[in-house]
Amino acid sequence: MWRRLIYHPEVNYALRQTLVLCLPVAVGWLLGDLQKGLLFSLVPACCNNAGLDTPHRRFFKRLVVGGCLFAGSSFVIQYAGESGVPLPLILPVMALLLGVMGEISPLHGRLLPASLIAAIFTLSLAGRVPIWQPPLLYILGTIWYGAFNGFWFWLWKEQPMRETLSLLYHELANYIDAKYGLLTRLTDPQTALPPLLERQQKVIDLINICYQQMHMLAANRNSHYQRLTRSFQVALDLQEHIAVSLNKPEEVQKLVEKSHAEAVIRWNARTIAARLRLLADDILYHRLSPRFSLEKPIQALEKIARQHPDNPVGNFCYYHFSRIARVLRTQHPLYRRDLMADRQRRLPLLRACISYLSLKSEALRTSARYGVMLCFASSLALFFNLPKPYWILMTVMFVSLNGYTATRVRIQHRALGTLAGLTIAALTLRLHISESVVLSTMLVITLISYLFIRKFYGWATIGFTVTAVYSLQLLSLNGANFLLPRLIDTLMGCLIAFGGMIWLWPQWQSGLLRQNAHDALEAEQQALRLLLGNEHNPEKLAYQRMQVNQTHNALFNSLHQAMQEPGFNSSYLADMNQWVTHSQFIVEHINAMTILAREHTMLTPELAQRYLQSCEIALQRCQQRLEYDGPGSEHSVLDGAEEVQPGAVTILERHLRQILQHLKVMYTISSLSWSQRPHHGRWLIRKLRG
Repeated sequence: MWRRLIYHPEVNYALRQTLVLCLPVAVGWLLGDLQKGLLFSLVPACCNNAGLDTPHRRFFKRLVVGGCLFAGSSFVIQYAGESGVPLPLILPVMALLLGVMGEISPLHGRLLPASLIAAIFTLSLAGRVPIWQPPLLYILGTIWYGAFNGFWFWLWKEQPMRETLSLLYHELANYIDAKYGLLTRLTDPQTALPPLLERQQKVIDLINICYQQMHMLAANRNSHYQRLTRSFQVALDLQEHIAVSLNKPEEVQKLVEKSHAEAVIRWNARTIAARLRLLADDILYHRLSPRFSLEKPIQALEKIARQHPDNPVGNFCYYHFSRIARVLRTQHPLYRRDLMADRQRRLPLLRACISYLSLKSEALRTSARYGVMLCFASSLALFFNLPKPYWILMTVMFVSLNGYTATRVRIQHRALGTLAGLTIAALTLRLHISESVVLSTMLVITLISYLFIRKFYGWATIGFTVTAVYSLQLLSLNGANFLLPRLIDTLMGCLIAFGGMIWLWPQWQSGLLRQNAHDALEAEQQALRLLLGNEHNPEKLAYQRMQVNQTHNALFNSLHQAMQEPGFNSSYLADMNQWVTHSQFIVEHINAMTILAREHTMLTPELAQRYLQSCEIALQRCQQRLEYDGPGSEHSVLDGAEEVQPGAVTILERHLRQILQHLKVMYTISSLSWSQRPHHGRWLIRKLRG
């Protein structure tokens, strides 16, 4: 029971965040200086936004950089304010200067909003304390935050990676359940594939997170992570075999009508899913897994495959389920991979500065958007003669995320949560509760809020709003006077952030569709070159297979978000949805071909070269059709394949011919949908690459 409590991801996170916040408050209260304790507890909010609680082999170096940026931002905004520089000028300049961090790496990019939040926090203290006190507060607060989190991660060295691996195994279980649970109910790919695509993309997202964690923790050089590295390799094998599809619903229907194959296949899938869920819990809660055997279900499947040799479904399921069973039984991967091949890129500071000066820089546009929004919010505060506009600015920073949908949802939760929290605080302030009871209640509310914050941000905002009002009450004894102004400030900040996301250099995902589709085709082309080439290095094949899955994942995510964005052509997005569906079929064929290549099931060099030439021609035609509306070709993308000698085809040839069929359909879709594309922004560029 205690393992489930202490190792549960939400409980572990909530305990860590609550303790790092509330221990300084408790110490300040015991020493008779509650005000200093409450102010000290503001620093962890900046550290959390900066990602300084992310386990990293350069953990303390990142803390030093973060603390210096927080203290520097605090000093600059006070010094510039005392020198008479207007606030609407200070904040945009700071945003543009700090924005270069986003060019170094995505993790460094999180220091930009965190440093701006530190400067905005300082506005509430300016004029009340000496100019040196807020920077010193940030330095000491960052030291405390780093020391506490360093000790916490020392106690649970492997826990962050265990949480991700546990989620990955759970998603694999859900994926295989969904894939084989509706074996005969959904035979139309247009209705059956989208739910499976969403589960597949969740798996790929978690695999990407595991890769990043391994790089940040240098897990390949640390003996503590050997078992987790092996579990991750096992998960890659499982994903490889689960993600493969036969894509022949008519053959499935024939086999089901002739035998009891449906019940046997579901029996295998349910048994595997149950084992994956057990492994997920065992990884998370530090338990040894019991022995596992899939002998009887596999024997039943093998019997069906022998009884129906002409139907490919039985052999297909037996082949992949038997290898999944072997991996789960031995808990060892089928082969070793180079897990550190996918490294997170980090630019040196000088090169980052040069790249940052380009108008094409995403980091420059992000920092400029922050700067313009903060400039407008502070100008609005000056217009209404607000002496301390920090709450509007804080709201803008907290609800501004990369992406229209994420920002819109965060704004809704923030506004409704603040309204509910202020209502609760207004009712409870009339009770005149003692200070000790207030602090104890704030502790409980903080713990509960952190339990919900990662999944239910709106509910957590209610709790944080209540604690913020009571913090102001304890600091200045006039918390009731802040209720209505804070609600108005929150609504104004949400409106400014929403307007900035729509009108200020928005990162529309629909505008990335063509580029992501082009990248997906390029990754598929590189994978086919490796598969049909002379050198079959298992590590290179495995890495390129994951590259294909990841580029298609980016394409699917951009399409999914584009469908929720305002003002875009729904007909074009519907056509692109079909395009992405066929691209997913190609990804599954490449997954299957990677397995065959590793087991040396290959073609003759002449035949492989002919198929490779046909596939490259088809891929390049699809890429050209994505880039511009040029004249259509009279030749089919299958012309090269039709020249291949007829007769009996191998499994690998069958995969290649189906890939060419999908490319033919994708070429046709691109030709028909070009005229329906949006005619603004990036869509006015007729060529993607110079």
